[in-house]
Amino acid sequence: MRIIQNPDTEYANEIKKKLKSNNGYCPCSIVKNCDTKCRCKRFRDQIERGELGACHCGLWIAVD
Repeated sequence: MRIIQNPDTEYANEIKKKLKSNNGYCPCSIVKNCDTKCRCKRFRDQIERGELGACHCGLWIAVD
């Protein structure tokens, strides 16, 4: 398994701008804590379980 950035560069750039303006916290979350800092705990847990797919905001994708 490897982690790639979303290949839709326009979308990825928009999420990166939102991350930057949100001090690195997921723009999809209201709560700002260590669990919502990009790469969020939800995605880290997904990786740990070996599950493929995108993180909550869609910036990072776990692929085979």
